[in-house]
Amino acid sequence: MDGIINVYKEKGYTSHDVVAVLRGILRTRKIGHTGTLDPDAEGVLPICVGKATKVADAIMGSEKVYEAALRFGCETDTQDASGTVTRTYQYDFCQEEAMAAISSFIGEYEQIPPMYSAVKVGGLKLYELARQGVEVERKARRVVIHEIQVLNLQETGAVVRVRCSKGTYIRTLCEDIGRRLGYGAHMQTLIRLQSGRFTREDSHTLDQIRQYMKEGQPEAFLQPLDCFFDELRCVTVGPEQDGMLRNGNPLSLPLQGGENPEELLRMYTSEHQFIGLYKITEVRSRAIRVKSYRMF
Repeated sequence: MDGIINVYKEKGYTSHDVVAVLRGILRTRKIGHTGTLDPDAEGVLPICVGKATKVADAIMGSEKVYEAALRFGCETDTQDASGTVTRTYQYDFCQEEAMAAISSFIGEYEQIPPMYSAVKVGGLKLYELARQGVEVERKARRVVIHEIQVLNLQETGAVVRVRCSKGTYIRTLCEDIGRRLGYGAHMQTLIRLQSGRFTREDSHTLDQIRQYMKEGQPEAFLQPLDCFFDELRCVTVGPEQDGMLRNGNPLSLPLQGGENPEELLRMYTSEHQFIGLYKITEVRSRAIRVKSYRMF
């Protein structure tokens, strides 16, 4: 079984829990997730199965879209509602100031990873140190907030939709917004709406996947590996080139028009079996030369 499953992770599961459950449902060992979601968070979690594990890093590096609720006037040690309150504030709420503070994070900013995270320092995950009561210095990482939509704003808190780069901690963003306002904040709830091309609308819960497997319908949830590259030009070779393609040899192909040097192509055999990605190395008057870039 090879492909990508767009799982809707429900609250109470870790990302590793989802992988473990799917191993049992699918009866396969080669499987991995594409970026952790905290147990209290829910939403889109693409899972790669079989050969698709080769694209896990690429999916992990995609843009993400989240919907988060944050509460003003209170900070916690985990930056979310699961933690212990560390500080409370008395404050005078001003809607214009809150809107300005939230909007000010659009663009690049230096974000310090939270102690309760899977980031490693000295070979240990930060959350392992945090559970021992140890706090260490963390290096700030540059993240990009592409867009923040304020869906609801009240004196007690806000609901925002955030489109951001990989590696962005939304609970840290919530705390940073509160500190910029001067009266603290923490994240109450989090939903991942999108990870790259995978959206909540086309996701499946573990129970749905389990039911599809009982009915013998894996095609209902398992997306083919090449779906992740559907924006790339598709090329199908003739039978005489099938062997060379499968072996990853350079190929000469007819010029279709519009090809560019360094362009990546999705390559298929004459029977339309996806083999991998090839890169154009030369564009001639009637043909192009391509070489293997990533084989699947």
